[in-house]
Amino acid sequence: MTNSSWTPGVVPGRLPAEAYALNFADLHPPLDPHEAAVAADRCYFCHDAPCITACPTSIDIPLFIRQISTGTPEAAARTIFEQNILGGMCARVCPTETLCEEACVREAAEGKPVEIGRLQRYATDTLMKAGVHPFTRGPATGKRVAVVGAGPAGLSCAHRLAMLGHDVTIVEAKEKPGGLNEYGIASYKTVEGFAQAEVAWLMQIGGIELRNGVALGRDVTLDELADSYDAVFLGIGLPGAYDIAGVAGNGIGSAVEFIRTLRQSTDLSGLPIGRNVVVIGGGMTAIDAAVQSRLLGAENVAVVYRRGRERMAASPYEQELAASKGVRLVFNAQPVAAHHGADGALEAVEFAYVADTPEGLRETGETIRLPADQVHVAIGQWLEPLGDALADVELDGTKLAVFEGGKVAPFGNVWAGGDCAAGGEDLTVTAVAEGRDAAMSIHAALSAA
Repeated sequence: MTNSSWTPGVVPGRLPAEAYALNFADLHPPLDPHEAAVAADRCYFCHDAPCITACPTSIDIPLFIRQISTGTPEAAARTIFEQNILGGMCARVCPTETLCEEACVREAAEGKPVEIGRLQRYATDTLMKAGVHPFTRGPATGKRVAVVGAGPAGLSCAHRLAMLGHDVTIVEAKEKPGGLNEYGIASYKTVEGFAQAEVAWLMQIGGIELRNGVALGRDVTLDELADSYDAVFLGIGLPGAYDIAGVAGNGIGSAVEFIRTLRQSTDLSGLPIGRNVVVIGGGMTAIDAAVQSRLLGAENVAVVYRRGRERMAASPYEQELAASKGVRLVFNAQPVAAHHGADGALEAVEFAYVADTPEGLRETGETIRLPADQVHVAIGQWLEPLGDALADVELDGTKLAVFEGGKVAPFGNVWAGGDCAAGGEDLTVTAVAEGRDAAMSIHAALSAA
């Protein structure tokens, strides 16, 4: 499902050349040392810190903030990286407003939490810019582990295994490592090629071989990997995007593909964008696609979600960000048809208003038709493109079923984590935690063998 660039209303260069750099500048500029000291001074250093519990990777947040306040950001960075080796990216993209910062005592008392995310970025950037890698490999174990997918889960797993002395081979289908950090996050959240810089920094641990352009099912099978390596970790993400019945044709495509194309572009002025853009969905991907459509010059952008505001997966902060950029949010409406002109060009999308009842969504009889020359669909992703490659793996709904330690049935030496695994939230920080924890489970299994 791809957006058709020939549609008359979808054209490149809607903005002056100088506007693109300004629009896609860093969403949250980094703190300078003085600003970091002031921000750190607001922390109460709670002994039972609720922010730690709220962090999926369980970073000791009061400790790293205290280390910043005492002028040792490098030590703070190590505290972060011990739990979350992708702490630099997570500092940029984590929905801290619904995790650690929402749990912050300052938030409860004053409505303004400690800026944990920006402080984490200050610490991690300080150490990474110094070119220092804080960890070394343990004694070689002679064990070999294959990691499928160089996204957050795979990278986290690979790094922890390498630290523990195992030899790791990462196979990645795409031309670059990073997964969603490289291909699926709004450009203004991670500027200046940070995703690739972070991977290069992570690889300094040694003991990790990266093979790009190697796809599971096409170039290698799971059986082959399980037979050739002592253990396998699947961090394959969710490569397939859902379509909408009745909403297809020219001008209608995947929001994931739109963001991927944008992220890999070296000239944003050359990206075709519609005058009237509609995004269907209610998650972070929908918001990222909508905001970036506005930043590329779309005049009217609407995000349409079939349930109420309170049910959106996108956080209130992300919703407010979209609104501040001029994105219209439409709730309780589900798509029923796309309308194209005689020449095949997209003209509008029709939605039916719905009520969210105990029996499910029910149409009210009212409809709305939104003008559109470009539609980005962001209603979720799944494993469908890898169906044959995973034919022997037990599923839990549309994801991989995982058991104690992240093990995958029926294989005895295969683990999984991240978005492809059932049970967790589809967040970068959750993927990092699951990759790290699976590595520890793999290490325990290999040590006992």
